[in-house]
Amino acid sequence: MIKNLLTKFKYIILGIICCGLVVACNGDSIEQTTGSSVRDDNGRISFGTTLKARTLDPADSYDLAGMNLIYNVGESLYTYKLGTTDLVPLLATEMPEVREDGLVYTIPLREGVKFHDGEDFNAEAMAFSLRRFMENGGKPSFLLTDIIEEITATGEHELQITLKQPFSAFPALLAFPGACAVSPDGYSIGQGEFKPNELVGTGPYKLTAFYSDSITLDVFEDYWGEKPANEGVDIQIYAGNSANLYNSFLTGAIDVAYQSFAPEQTLSLLDGAGEGSFKKMEGQGTVISYMSLNRNQPPLDKLEVRQAIASIMNRELIMERVTQGLSEPLYSMIPNAFTVSTPIFQEKYPDNNIELAKELLTGAGFTAQNPAVIEIWYPSTSRPRSGVASTLSAIAAQQLDGLIKFEPQGVESATAFSNLSQGTYQTFLGDWYPDFLDPDNYVHPFLSCANGNESQGCIEGGAQNQGSFFYSERVNELISQARESSDSDARTVAFAQIQTIMAQEVPYIPIWQTKEYAFAQNTIDGVAINPSQTFPFWTISH
Repeated sequence: MIKNLLTKFKYIILGIICCGLVVACNGDSIEQTTGSSVRDDNGRISFGTTLKARTLDPADSYDLAGMNLIYNVGESLYTYKLGTTDLVPLLATEMPEVREDGLVYTIPLREGVKFHDGEDFNAEAMAFSLRRFMENGGKPSFLLTDIIEEITATGEHELQITLKQPFSAFPALLAFPGACAVSPDGYSIGQGEFKPNELVGTGPYKLTAFYSDSITLDVFEDYWGEKPANEGVDIQIYAGNSANLYNSFLTGAIDVAYQSFAPEQTLSLLDGAGEGSFKKMEGQGTVISYMSLNRNQPPLDKLEVRQAIASIMNRELIMERVTQGLSEPLYSMIPNAFTVSTPIFQEKYPDNNIELAKELLTGAGFTAQNPAVIEIWYPSTSRPRSGVASTLSAIAAQQLDGLIKFEPQGVESATAFSNLSQGTYQTFLGDWYPDFLDPDNYVHPFLSCANGNESQGCIEGGAQNQGSFFYSERVNELISQARESSDSDARTVAFAQIQTIMAQEVPYIPIWQTKEYAFAQNTIDGVAINPSQTFPFWTISH
């Protein structure tokens, strides 16, 4: 008994020493104490992540780490109700008034809002921020430049935006974190004029320190809305090192951990949460994994072959082997976070329908002596997609009587995405991270075609970029209808028809959608995960 107590005491002391060393060794980071009693006293939250922001400039940030920080420090015209895909006003006071032709949006703005530098927020400041997002040429600038024709301040607190063509999902674009308001006194408009280490917004937190391995956010005392439930957030960055994040959370060095753990670490933490050692939060993910099928490359030019591959798919087996169950099966390219999502692939091609696959392949003229040989390409550094390819190859070898043969092929990521639009690959395994939360962002980038025909497929457009070369004039019409209509029922009908055609023609096969997990110490409350993967700090408290 005494020996066991001494052993436990030894590991407690060792953990305290290790935590002290981690902080002491970070010479360029913010001074911070990791003892839980101190954090309880000062009301601050310590947050750990492996994700490192490339830039904090809203006009150039296009990674999750950067956008998550911008989400907490800046504010856009619209946002999503916490934990949902429902749009609500933020710096706007109401949803926009849309002219009958769908081209002009009039947006009333909040009064009494201040930037972190003390300057007043108004329509001119919002117009400046959106123009800067478009004109400085940052990575996400296309989101607005492709859509917006003109931005005008029509009053002290009224903004008018004219579009190039009707787009009913436009308010969702205005909820993109990078489309936030920034102080005109602190920024300028000009190609490439970015400030990667600064962020002056209107949000509940202000940025007070930004280092390579740590970030400090303090409560903005002049914030117009409800103050955060904590006294500030200290972010520790374990860049790409999930083991350090995992160990720091287990030793109590951080209050909250999110993004990203290895699957085995997540499973271990879920077990610990189940035993009451700490808390876990689960969020509905909107990142999807899928297979793109090139209709221009034999034997995928035969519809029966594409349908056979859809029939072979065994999502439960794939997820068990690849994600260890930390995802959920997906039966539409539109994830089920959206009400318009229909599990059409589950209805048309029930998982592991080997007999249907054999029937389709035989009908298309393939035999054991003349099999359908198909290469499955994927980025070589992606373990999950490598796992999908090898699992499908094994299923074909064991159950399809030699009618089809899959050949997994890894390729360097930059080369892969360069070649994809050139039609190099028969099939390709991809992931899709949405730019904004609307079903359109899972349809238009994959199925739209600006130039094409039935014989050549898509020559220019989303389907060409994604490597399927799918072409359907009817789908183009339905996409336009969904984009132009402000009637939610009409959009629902259009998206339902699009999903039905997609399942019939099989240019893509959805495989799984993510689940998101965060973990918190038992003393912590108010942790939430949004479907967009943004993480609100202001709800968290001791």
